[in-house]
Amino acid sequence: MSLPPGFLEDLRTRVSLSSVVGRKVTWDPRKSNQGKGDMWAPCPFHQEKSASFHVDDRKGYYYCFGCHAKGDAVTFIKETENLGFMEAVEVLAREAGMPMPARDPRAAQVADRRSLLVAVMEEAVKWFRLQLRTSAAADARAYLAKRGLSPEAQDRWEIGFAPDARQGLYQALRQKGVADDLIVASGVCAKPDADGSARDARGGGAPYDRFRGRIIFPIRDGRGRAISLGGRAMDPNARAKYLNGPETELFDKGRNLFNHAPAREAAGKGAPLVVAEGYMDVIALSEAGFKAAVAPLGTAVTEDQLRLMWRISDEPIISLDGDTAGIRAALRVIDLALPLLEAGKGLRFAVLPGGMDPDDLIRAQGAGAMQAVLDGAQPMVKLLWSRAIEGKVFDSPERKAALDKSLREQLKRIADPSIRSHYGEEVKQLRWELFGQRPRAPRAAQAPRQGGQFGGGQFGGGGGRFDKRFADGPVQPVPSTKGSLLATASDRVEEVLREAVILATLITHPSLIHRFETALERMDLADPAHDTLRGLVLAHPDHDAASLYQQIRNAAPAALDALFARPHVQMAAPVRNADDTDAAELGLAEELAKLEAQRGARREIAEAMEDIEGLADEGLTWRISQANEARFMASSGPKGKAVEAVVAPNGVAMDKEELEQSRRLYDNINFSRGSRND
Repeated sequence: MSLPPGFLEDLRTRVSLSSVVGRKVTWDPRKSNQGKGDMWAPCPFHQEKSASFHVDDRKGYYYCFGCHAKGDAVTFIKETENLGFMEAVEVLAREAGMPMPARDPRAAQVADRRSLLVAVMEEAVKWFRLQLRTSAAADARAYLAKRGLSPEAQDRWEIGFAPDARQGLYQALRQKGVADDLIVASGVCAKPDADGSARDARGGGAPYDRFRGRIIFPIRDGRGRAISLGGRAMDPNARAKYLNGPETELFDKGRNLFNHAPAREAAGKGAPLVVAEGYMDVIALSEAGFKAAVAPLGTAVTEDQLRLMWRISDEPIISLDGDTAGIRAALRVIDLALPLLEAGKGLRFAVLPGGMDPDDLIRAQGAGAMQAVLDGAQPMVKLLWSRAIEGKVFDSPERKAALDKSLREQLKRIADPSIRSHYGEEVKQLRWELFGQRPRAPRAAQAPRQGGQFGGGQFGGGGGRFDKRFADGPVQPVPSTKGSLLATASDRVEEVLREAVILATLITHPSLIHRFETALERMDLADPAHDTLRGLVLAHPDHDAASLYQQIRNAAPAALDALFARPHVQMAAPVRNADDTDAAELGLAEELAKLEAQRGARREIAEAMEDIEGLADEGLTWRISQANEARFMASSGPKGKAVEAVVAPNGVAMDKEELEQSRRLYDNINFSRGSRND
């Protein structure tokens, strides 16, 4: 379904973003200014105590300075409610009182049919729940009680029972006027084979119940709609202990999770997302207090399910039975996840003891034992490493090289270069622990030389000034030197200085904030103090220089003083020339380009360093040369402006404008030798 031009703009105009977001957050009254539409709150997308989530009602845009989530009202509804784009638009349109555009007739027909199928599923759930209260379900009730599920818990999970009758549900639905095609299409009943092999005297050719003699678990989607059923056989000799409904127009088992909606709500309140194997594990976890629990639906975890988990939580915990099958399942998830990893999106693995599943562990040892297992969950890299070394002996260079090659092939599947780099560092550390790391011996202090250039004469051991100054050992640094950036910062000193110049330029020229707002939001800052200043700059984009400076001074005086106290900042032309905004804009664009090129080159070289342990090839050297060339081009400044050159008598080409400026400066110099009072 397509939307007419202007519909979304009209929708965004009618709906206040702060009112949409306000249903999910608590505004910070100290930072928020409702009159200006400038609202701040703790972020609803990640757990935090500080108010780093900013909503600008005038622009209809939100941004989190912690997790970098951003978007408009439609995006917010999509992410918080786990809806599709059109579903989010429909929610906002209802809120704004706007009728949705006329749908395509075919699309409307499909949507209406899906609604009918959902209604059939809901009727089936009600009927199965009623059957659980009959005498035929006595064994089923006893089994549920044995598994620790009280009648209240059974009601919470809408558990039902399918009697061992061929057409019990079918006849009940027919009595309610439901057509055969809808009954079959919903998946609760099946049609006999075309050759008549499934016909018998009891039912002829009519549809028959798919679930018979089973405890029934409703399966609902992220919006809480019944889309399928799962059944646990009461007969120990049944061909399938657990049976899911077939794939239908409503149900795709590879795109849904059991207990999706309640788990998403609990995870939004800070509970860890736990991924178990089956229905009973999820129910046991939830009843024990682990509300954010889900399970795949009868299949190994799929790519769609993994992305769905990451939409619920940044770091789901995969709960594994401690047996061989459980470990194999974990390794399949790892292989699936490696190419999909993104910054902030990962997996942890909790291995249960003694081949137990969560239900067994909770019933045997209580919720505390399960919490201890979850607390000890391991990151994915540890299982990746364990698989590579399990059952192997590395007693030769060839075997060690084979391990390196295997791990390198695994890490190459990670698309994100930053994550790949961190995985490489972790694997390198594990490798050192396995094979024994050779620590570098500290350099021995060099004794003063006797004789020679520094041993005698003016600087030697004959009592010259050199010996007197260093007789008691090295000179200790003064406090100003110890506190300098070169002494305290990491190896990213130049990047920190560029960040400082960029922030100082924007504070001095606040009219440029809107022009460079997106670049500033996306900039990965190396200094935490700079991150604080960036938030304050973006929070007050419409202030003049004096007002902005005062606002930042009130909020973060130490960070502001440290910024402008740096000599590099004080010497920057845009900071010294507060009236030349055009030059400041060019300088700011150049600094941002240099910073991005410098960081890109560093990332590329770090990635290449991982690969250089293997066989270097032309591709590796080409990547490094390209990164270096990009850094050089950025360092050379903007090339878009053509300049007029003047050729000197010696053949050197000089910029005419720079030459004229030099001449004017030279003409203004007074070369007379006057007194100081002249």
